[in-house]
Amino acid sequence: MYFNCVTKLPAVAGCVLRRDSYRTTLSRTMAKPRPVVISGPSGAGKSTLLKHLLGEYGQVFGFSVSHTTRNPRSGEENGRDYHFVSREEMRRGIEAGEFIENAEFSGNMYGTSKAAVHEVQAKNQICILDIDMQGVRNIKKTDLCPIYLSIQPPSFEILEQRLRQRKTETEESLQKRLLAAKMDMEFSKEPGMFDKVVINDVLEDAYNQLRSVLIEEIQKAKALQN
Repeated sequence: MYFNCVTKLPAVAGCVLRRDSYRTTLSRTMAKPRPVVISGPSGAGKSTLLKHLLGEYGQVFGFSVSHTTRNPRSGEENGRDYHFVSREEMRRGIEAGEFIENAEFSGNMYGTSKAAVHEVQAKNQICILDIDMQGVRNIKKTDLCPIYLSIQPPSFEILEQRLRQRKTETEESLQKRLLAAKMDMEFSKEPGMFDKVVINDVLEDAYNQLRSVLIEEIQKAKALQN
């Protein structure tokens, strides 16, 4: 199974094509826009930045809807925010090879299915994958070859303040999330892991950085859809 790649991919962070798959991948997808992997700790502002991106460019982007075993939060819809499934269903899908990546966080399982990515690619859209650091490492082992972006807060203290203001978690679950955030912030500093690290301090500035990295693929997707 092959995913979107273009000729400059060998120079992209973490994107290495196996020699036996390169020609086949290139011939099938030369004109396709590349997927985008967006990662970062909860509270960094990924969702806000993505809403701005989708609000400005509409059908250019398609969101890869992940699977999770956690319960829906207030306002979340099955099939739109996540595919909410049981742990048993998730395990069966993983064992059957239906997922590109999967990870466990705070006692819940998360994963990106192949079907979710294919659904977006079939529409000539830029597929967005919002995943954690374990998922980033897993995707780097595949032929997906996306643009890797990390969204980070200006400081750990500001991140903690944002999370506490949500008032959606117990102190125990919040501490687990903060511990994971520290690890994620260090992960974003690993050489060659991301093509761009966006510090979300001033929202407008962060969004302009995000858009500038993706503008070439945005233009490509628009041309394919017209």
